[in-house]
Amino acid sequence: MNDLQPRYSQRTSSHGILHLLFRIAEQRFALDVHEVAEVLPRLPLKPIAQTPEWVAGVLAHRGALVPVIDIGALSFGLPAPVRTSTRLVLVHYRVDPQRPDLLLGLILEQATDTLRCQPDEFQPYGLDNQQAPYLGPVREDAHGLVQRIRVQDLLSEPVRALLYPLPEEPAEGVAQP
Repeated sequence: MNDLQPRYSQRTSSHGILHLLFRIAEQRFALDVHEVAEVLPRLPLKPIAQTPEWVAGVLAHRGALVPVIDIGALSFGLPAPVRTSTRLVLVHYRVDPQRPDLLLGLILEQATDTLRCQPDEFQPYGLDNQQAPYLGPVREDAHGLVQRIRVQDLLSEPVRALLYPLPEEPAEGVAQP
Protein backbone atom coordinates (compact mmCIF):
# COMPACT_ATOMS: atom_id res chain seq x y z
CA MET A 1 0.00 0.00 0.00
CA ASN A 2 2.94 2.32 -0.57
CA ASP A 3 1.90 3.46 -4.04
CA LEU A 4 -1.33 5.43 -3.87
CA GLN A 5 -0.53 7.65 -6.82
CA PRO A 6 -3.64 7.48 -8.99
CA ARG A 7 -3.35 6.48 -12.60
CA TYR A 8 -4.92 9.31 -14.60
CA SER A 9 -7.45 8.36 -17.24
CA GLN A 10 -10.84 9.51 -18.38
CA ARG A 11 -12.35 6.30 -17.03
CA THR A 12 -10.90 6.90 -13.56
CA SER A 13 -12.21 10.46 -13.33
CA SER A 14 -15.71 9.37 -14.39
CA HIS A 15 -15.79 6.99 -11.41
CA GLY A 16 -14.81 9.67 -8.92
CA ILE A 17 -11.79 10.55 -6.85
CA LEU A 18 -10.04 8.04 -4.65
CA HIS A 19 -9.71 8.94 -0.96
CA LEU A 20 -7.72 7.33 1.83
CA LEU A 21 -10.04 6.80 4.81
CA PHE A 22 -8.89 7.05 8.41
CA ARG A 23 -10.39 7.53 11.86
CA ILE A 24 -9.98 9.75 14.84
CA ALA A 25 -11.59 7.75 17.64
CA GLU A 26 -14.93 6.73 16.08
CA GLN A 27 -15.09 9.57 13.53
CA ARG A 28 -14.26 8.94 9.87
CA PHE A 29 -12.20 11.25 7.67
CA ALA A 30 -10.98 11.20 4.08
CA LEU A 31 -7.83 12.42 2.37
CA ASP A 32 -7.68 12.86 -1.42
CA VAL A 33 -5.00 10.45 -2.66
CA HIS A 34 -3.74 13.11 -5.08
CA GLU A 35 -2.22 14.62 -1.93
CA VAL A 36 -0.56 11.36 -0.85
CA ALA A 37 3.12 10.80 -1.66
CA GLU A 38 3.62 7.58 0.32
CA VAL A 39 2.00 5.44 3.02
CA LEU A 40 4.39 3.99 5.60
CA PRO A 41 3.99 2.04 8.81
CA ARG A 42 4.29 4.13 11.93
CA LEU A 43 8.01 4.83 12.36
CA PRO A 44 10.13 6.25 15.21
CA LEU A 45 10.39 10.04 15.11
CA LYS A 46 12.79 12.60 16.56
CA PRO A 47 10.78 14.91 18.85
CA ILE A 48 10.97 18.64 18.19
CA ALA A 49 11.26 20.83 21.29
CA GLN A 50 8.98 23.83 21.83
CA THR A 51 6.32 22.81 19.31
CA PRO A 52 2.59 22.21 19.80
CA GLU A 53 1.76 18.82 21.37
CA TRP A 54 0.29 17.58 18.09
CA VAL A 55 3.65 17.97 16.31
CA ALA A 56 4.86 14.39 16.67
CA GLY A 57 8.42 15.00 15.50
CA VAL A 58 10.59 14.80 12.46
CA LEU A 59 11.33 11.85 10.16
CA ALA A 60 14.53 11.36 8.17
CA HIS A 61 13.20 10.10 4.84
CA ARG A 62 15.26 9.63 1.67
CA GLY A 63 17.74 12.35 2.57
CA ALA A 64 15.16 14.89 3.71
CA LEU A 65 13.78 15.82 7.11
CA VAL A 66 9.98 15.66 7.13
CA PRO A 67 7.93 17.22 9.95
CA VAL A 68 5.17 14.92 11.21
CA ILE A 69 1.90 15.86 12.89
CA ASP A 70 -0.66 13.68 14.62
CA ILE A 71 -4.05 14.54 13.10
CA GLY A 72 -5.99 13.10 16.05
CA ALA A 73 -4.03 15.19 18.53
CA LEU A 74 -4.41 18.28 16.32
CA SER A 75 -8.16 17.89 15.87
CA PHE A 76 -9.47 16.52 19.16
CA GLY A 77 -6.47 16.27 21.47
CA LEU A 78 -6.49 12.46 21.02
CA PRO A 79 -3.13 11.13 19.82
CA ALA A 80 -3.40 8.18 17.46
CA PRO A 81 -3.02 4.88 19.31
CA VAL A 82 -0.01 2.71 18.55
CA ARG A 83 -1.61 -0.01 16.42
CA THR A 84 -0.69 -1.87 13.27
CA SER A 85 -3.45 0.06 11.44
CA THR A 86 -1.94 3.43 12.40
CA ARG A 87 0.05 4.77 9.47
CA LEU A 88 2.53 7.50 8.74
CA VAL A 89 1.25 9.10 5.55
CA LEU A 90 3.52 11.47 3.67
CA VAL A 91 1.56 14.13 1.80
CA HIS A 92 2.55 16.82 -0.66
CA TYR A 93 2.50 20.11 1.23
CA ARG A 94 2.19 22.65 -1.57
CA VAL A 95 2.04 25.97 0.25
CA ASP A 96 5.25 27.55 -1.05
CA PRO A 97 5.71 27.90 -4.82
CA GLN A 98 9.45 28.36 -4.24
CA ARG A 99 9.60 24.93 -2.55
CA PRO A 100 7.12 22.69 -4.43
CA ASP A 101 8.59 19.41 -3.14
CA LEU A 102 7.80 19.86 0.57
CA LEU A 103 6.40 16.84 2.36
CA LEU A 104 4.40 16.71 5.57
CA GLY A 105 3.96 13.53 7.58
CA LEU A 106 0.55 12.70 9.04
CA ILE A 107 -0.05 10.08 11.70
CA LEU A 108 -3.42 8.59 10.82
CA GLU A 109 -5.38 6.02 12.79
CA GLN A 110 -6.90 3.06 10.90
CA ALA A 111 -5.66 4.38 7.55
CA THR A 112 -6.34 1.10 5.79
CA ASP A 113 -9.39 1.67 3.56
CA THR A 114 -10.21 3.74 0.51
CA LEU A 115 -13.33 5.37 -0.87
CA ARG A 116 -14.01 6.40 -4.46
CA CYS A 117 -16.66 9.07 -4.94
CA GLN A 118 -17.53 12.19 -6.89
CA PRO A 119 -16.22 15.45 -5.37
CA ASP A 120 -19.71 16.95 -5.20
CA GLU A 121 -20.86 14.16 -2.87
CA PHE A 122 -19.06 16.07 -0.11
CA GLN A 123 -21.25 18.95 1.11
CA PRO A 124 -20.58 21.87 3.48
CA TYR A 125 -21.63 21.03 7.02
CA GLY A 126 -22.82 24.50 7.95
CA LEU A 127 -20.12 25.55 10.43
CA ASP A 128 -17.33 28.03 9.85
CA ASN A 129 -14.78 26.47 12.18
CA GLN A 130 -11.95 28.99 11.88
CA GLN A 131 -9.95 27.11 14.54
CA ALA A 132 -9.81 24.07 12.23
CA PRO A 133 -9.81 25.37 8.63
CA TYR A 134 -8.52 22.01 7.39
CA LEU A 135 -11.86 20.33 8.17
CA GLY A 136 -13.65 20.25 4.84
CA PRO A 137 -17.09 19.17 3.69
CA VAL A 138 -18.83 15.94 4.71
CA ARG A 139 -20.35 12.99 2.88
CA GLU A 140 -22.97 10.61 4.23
CA ASP A 141 -23.03 6.92 3.43
CA ALA A 142 -24.27 3.69 5.03
CA HIS A 143 -21.56 3.97 7.73
CA GLY A 144 -22.38 7.56 8.71
CA LEU A 145 -20.56 10.78 7.94
CA VAL A 146 -17.05 11.09 6.55
CA GLN A 147 -15.28 14.46 6.53
CA ARG A 148 -12.64 15.50 4.02
CA ILE A 149 -9.34 16.98 5.26
CA ARG A 150 -7.64 19.78 3.31
CA VAL A 151 -3.88 19.22 3.57
CA GLN A 152 -2.86 22.75 2.62
CA ASP A 153 -4.87 24.18 5.56
CA LEU A 154 -3.44 21.90 8.27
CA LEU A 155 -0.80 24.28 9.61
CA SER A 156 -1.26 27.84 10.81
CA GLU A 157 1.25 30.39 9.56
CA PRO A 158 3.30 30.40 12.82
CA VAL A 159 3.54 26.58 12.90
CA ARG A 160 4.38 26.49 9.18
CA ALA A 161 7.20 28.98 9.78
CA LEU A 162 8.48 26.83 12.67
CA LEU A 163 8.40 23.53 10.75
CA TYR A 164 9.45 24.90 7.35
CA PRO A 165 11.85 27.77 7.99
CA LEU A 166 12.90 29.65 4.89
CA PRO A 167 16.39 28.76 3.67
CA GLU A 168 18.98 31.24 4.86
CA GLU A 169 20.17 33.69 2.24
CA PRO A 170 23.95 33.94 1.94
CA ALA A 171 25.32 37.09 3.50
CA GLU A 172 26.14 39.80 0.99
CA GLY A 173 29.78 39.80 -0.01
CA VAL A 174 30.36 36.24 1.26
CA ALA A 175 31.87 33.98 -1.39
CA GLN A 176 29.91 30.83 -2.23
CA PRO A 177 31.78 27.48 -2.20
